[in-house]
Amino acid sequence: MACMSMARGKVGALIVIERNEPLDDIVDTGDYIDARINQRLIENIFFKNSPLHDGAMVISKKRIKAAGCILPVSHNQDIPRSLGLRHRAAMGISQSSDAMAVIVSEETGNISVAVNGKFRLRLSAEELESILTEEGFQ
Repeated sequence: MACMSMARGKVGALIVIERNEPLDDIVDTGDYIDARINQRLIENIFFKNSPLHDGAMVISKKRIKAAGCILPVSHNQDIPRSLGLRHRAAMGISQSSDAMAVIVSEETGNISVAVNGKFRLRLSAEELESILTEEGFQ
């Protein structure tokens, strides 16, 4: 699983998974890819200094639709200060749509998920897999 590999290497990532509401406006802010989900491709996109590593990757219908996408940022004052801009962007998209966002922290390597305006922080590989399976992404 790409997220686990990136977490071990402390490679930051923000992956948005489209659910029922289309994210076409978000996709239009990045570079269109339309590729099969592939661990090596995901790792290359988020590799430090890669042109697409800043911004979010959007997955739609089990395909990587775009990368380098700009997300709305949450202004919720309850988000802990220890969480950075990736987390605020993940929360923003989870508040403005039904999308789920997976965050890999560059500083800590922790994996978190934002869905329905709520965080699930510091997830284990098993917890992330369970969440993705619940949502039909595995």
